[in-house]
Amino acid sequence: MHLVDEKQAVPLTSEAELLEYFASAGKPRSAWRVGSEHELIGVWPESGEAPTYDGERGIGALLQWFADRGGTPVMETLSTASEYGAVFAAAAHGASTVNNMIALVRGDSQLTIEPGGQFELASRPVDDDRKLVMDLEEYTDALGRASRELGIAWLSIGLRPFGKREDVPWMPKQRYEVMREYMATVGTRGQDMMVRTATVQANLDFSDEADAAAKMECLYSVTSILTALWAASPIVENKVSGYQSYRAWIWRDTDNARAGLVPFVFGRQDVFEGYTEWALDIPMYFVYRGGYRRVPADLTFRRFMAEGFSGEHATREDWALHLSTLFPEGRLKKFIEVRGCDCGSIEMIAALAPMMRGVLYDVDACKAATALTTGLDFAQRQQLANDVPTQGFKARAGAHTLGELAKELVAIAKAGLTKVAPAAVSLLDPVDAIAQSGRTQADQIIEIWNTHAGDRKALIKALAHPGLAG
Repeated sequence: MHLVDEKQAVPLTSEAELLEYFASAGKPRSAWRVGSEHELIGVWPESGEAPTYDGERGIGALLQWFADRGGTPVMETLSTASEYGAVFAAAAHGASTVNNMIALVRGDSQLTIEPGGQFELASRPVDDDRKLVMDLEEYTDALGRASRELGIAWLSIGLRPFGKREDVPWMPKQRYEVMREYMATVGTRGQDMMVRTATVQANLDFSDEADAAAKMECLYSVTSILTALWAASPIVENKVSGYQSYRAWIWRDTDNARAGLVPFVFGRQDVFEGYTEWALDIPMYFVYRGGYRRVPADLTFRRFMAEGFSGEHATREDWALHLSTLFPEGRLKKFIEVRGCDCGSIEMIAALAPMMRGVLYDVDACKAATALTTGLDFAQRQQLANDVPTQGFKARAGAHTLGELAKELVAIAKAGLTKVAPAAVSLLDPVDAIAQSGRTQADQIIEIWNTHAGDRKALIKALAHPGLAG
């Protein structure tokens, strides 16, 4: 979703302004919050097919159901000149333009749609993770009521298990139309990422550059452990795949210029400058001027600042938009995003925010978590990221397996959370159970799949979130 901030639509004059974008976001510890986002994969329960946007049972109708009960719709117009516009204009009996709801703003939270119809809740930032649980309960109750009316089931899984990429209808958003074409030129799995995967994400504050540097280094030190702990995508194209997190494997060849691990977070204190230099040299997808406009495939933000494009000059708004199109394991914007986890059960959705609060908001926990993989060089970290999708807890980080390190990381998180938010420690129980048993959500999903193999309706019912079986 793109909401223009007119105050930011001012031409940039120097790279110092790019650094200031990050520096201005610093907050005192007393103002730190944690936000959470997650995407749910919907299916029509009688067939397992992905819902379309249009129609009485479509994703557009679901957004309208929520809009009828409050919030500010975000609309986007498509013309017949675009691929999506032509499709939806045809559905609207030849209209020259089609106006679609693509998101709904509800206070400090947002409902949005991902390219393949994944339904996303970006929750309000909270100072108490129990508020997140309350928000999740209210949301899932409403989503359950809406989905029973429309006949949509929502799966507790990180990858669409039924069908192939081409079976998934694309949502009518200008941004996705541009990205879809670009992804095909830079990797083999970018379009799979867009339409088939679902993640849960946590967003955290920082006080200044030194604090952001420590948190980013910690996050990158443990991201593969988090991927193994939250693994929940073992089913691919109607069969058990041999992967713990097929979603994570997809990210290994989506667009390696803008995704995966970044080396400058290790041992470097000027993380704002490091991130800026990295982002400046990544090609842009588009600029936004009342709509998304394609740019040449090799136009980096550095070139855009220096030369402009088609009479347009780079603005702070462009910089913010460009940052939103970068997909590393830990993304730096006005906050730090934890991006390496599969979406799964509601309990595991709720657990990521307090997990990261415990790890990153306590200084001792942050140092201890960073130390878990401190002996690895960058090549070894890259290899670990390659190994985790298939090996999960069995993948090795130096002398230890990720299963061993997962137990230590959960203990560190609980100790940190005991100091910064003791009332939330019990929210880590499902993560602790996975770490102690070595039995992941992916393992549970495989058991469900094998139990109900051949019975699509039974599979959907068993894989669906409680109350969200359509």
